[in-house]
Amino acid sequence: MERHIRESLMQAEAQCSPDPLPASIITGGLSVTTKQPIQSSAQERTDQCTIKWWWCNEFGEWTLWDTVQAVSCKFKMAVSMRRNMRPLLGFIHKKTFNTRSFCNQKVSGVKRLHDGRVFSGIQPTGIPHLGNYLGALESWVTMQNDYSSVLYSIVDLHSITQPQNPELLQSNIMDMAASLLACGIDPTRSILFQQSVVSEHAELSWILGCLTSMPRLRHLPQWKMKSKQKNEGSVGLYTYPVLQAADILLYKSTYVPVGEDQIQHLELAQDLARIFNNKYGELFPEPCALLSSTRKVKSLRDPSFKMSKSDPQKLATIFLTDTPDDIVFKIRRAVTDFTSKVTFDPVGRPGVANLVSIHAAVSGQTVEDVVTLAKGLDTCQYKAVVADAVVQRLEPIRQEIQRLKADRSHLESVLATGAEKARSLAAPMMQEVRKRVGFS
Repeated sequence: MERHIRESLMQAEAQCSPDPLPASIITGGLSVTTKQPIQSSAQERTDQCTIKWWWCNEFGEWTLWDTVQAVSCKFKMAVSMRRNMRPLLGFIHKKTFNTRSFCNQKVSGVKRLHDGRVFSGIQPTGIPHLGNYLGALESWVTMQNDYSSVLYSIVDLHSITQPQNPELLQSNIMDMAASLLACGIDPTRSILFQQSVVSEHAELSWILGCLTSMPRLRHLPQWKMKSKQKNEGSVGLYTYPVLQAADILLYKSTYVPVGEDQIQHLELAQDLARIFNNKYGELFPEPCALLSSTRKVKSLRDPSFKMSKSDPQKLATIFLTDTPDDIVFKIRRAVTDFTSKVTFDPVGRPGVANLVSIHAAVSGQTVEDVVTLAKGLDTCQYKAVVADAVVQRLEPIRQEIQRLKADRSHLESVLATGAEKARSLAAPMMQEVRKRVGFS
């Protein structure tokens, strides 16, 4: 594998780099971590690659990346989840210098935006909770500052795969818009819009659905789980992974932040891109997965389950609009155990480990650091420390959500502007799709 990397690098150097590359780059510094062999379980299929400098054949340039977690990609350093590791297209190494010129482009300590386009969506199910924020929304804010093109959609079409009260749904859309803005989503750096307003999503979904076999959808794990829970399932629930694929491909998105439980759905989008391209000519790139944060915030009342909005126990979930008193009370009542010492043992002491994880995440420290700081405290005293850290992190967000919710016209304006920007990308894409299919 290393030999192939060096050959690729030397070929790239000969084609593009005006300056000779240091010998240390060609001969050392490989930094790749993979879990082998790849298992069939979605939870095991997570190959991670830490990338600092790498050559991209698609864009023909060197790119500085902080950390990339790649699952599958057509033209970048990649790992396929359903086949053996593809040939690496780049050479990966640790950054050991601050300024270097490649392809007449200079990187001098100034963070440059990554090429490509990010798309992600969130259902309007009300105010997000702490797990949503730490697991996804926090990274959304980072990505809008790291990538040149970012789209975030409030996916209301997906939400109606389950019964919805129309008035409540409209309220939830506004609440989600307010929450995203309060968390730091900046409409000048990213496109924030309501999915249903851009009709091209539904149109492309129908076309892609005609290219999708029923057995392919039937074996997706979430259909099995949700249809079994409800004892039934709508056609919308059955086909919503196709709509997800349409959401992604409509904008020729190259990166999609996903959790491990969504990997198979992204693979469907990759498959549909290939099927369409083979049938009608090259058009869609195959999107890469950016594995979302490994922070798994657990229920405060039962740490064997994830924190959830639908948890029947009201003290189990911390919402972004909870008051400081609410947060203190919920954390004080959080399940721990009979051992007073603060340790991090997710298997033996899941309740305490959950509090440690939350504390580390909201304070920006490592688990080891917070455990060290908690030395000498019993779990009761430590809960007060955790509560204080969570309040400090969430209180500015809570206040901003309340302010934004009081200005509905501003929220509507932000979403309308975002929809116009999204449609300016979607409309010409659908025009080309219609032409390829034979509609025009």
